[in-house]
Amino acid sequence: MTYWGQLGFQDASSPLMEQIIFFHDHAMFSIIMVLTMVMYMSLALIMNKFSCLNITESQKIETIWTIAPAMILLLLAVPSLRLLYLLDETNNPLITIKTMGHQWYWSYEYSDFTNIEFDSYMVPSTDLTLGEFRLLETDHHLILPMKINTRMIVSSTDVIHSWTMPSLGVKVDAVPGRLNQLMLYSSKAGLFYGQCSEICGANHSFMPITLEVVNMKYFIKWLNNMNN
Repeated sequence: MTYWGQLGFQDASSPLMEQIIFFHDHAMFSIIMVLTMVMYMSLALIMNKFSCLNITESQKIETIWTIAPAMILLLLAVPSLRLLYLLDETNNPLITIKTMGHQWYWSYEYSDFTNIEFDSYMVPSTDLTLGEFRLLETDHHLILPMKINTRMIVSSTDVIHSWTMPSLGVKVDAVPGRLNQLMLYSSKAGLFYGQCSEICGANHSFMPITLEVVNMKYFIKWLNNMNN
């Protein structure tokens, strides 16, 4: 069983993305409850025909409106901090990939294997084939095996870029002179698309990322073809 399976996550394309969606729903539920209560109290004050000028304080009400927001913030903080730690967790990666951002393309190096590195450029619109996406397709895909913890070390050679894969719930800045890392895990095979999320220059929007998640048998075959 993988590390994510031990944590009790469901079998989704990305456990991290599943947890991000869960926290979004949890936060929206809390916000709707607060908004409903505030609107009810506001309408009650507006529609109330009675007033009392002699009441200057109420310890009970002041206690309630101090403790209640603190409890709501606690309900939001606990899952938020848990998610932040999970996003930064790197647990026993089996594969390490070094990613470098350039103006304006990505380069990848499989550090665990010899002589496996390549540049990934966006495919021009005139060269696209049927079924490929404009501004998202690259000439070389990043190939990863499914259900394998993969560590990605990200940096840049010129300006600040950002390696982002929204469908997997990962985003990390590529900063010159600094190594940042993230953990990739996908329980399903398929194509995943992303882009540079940092305004890095004139061709910022032309730095797409195409991640191809395959089974282990195909991944080993691809490694052999790259070495030959």
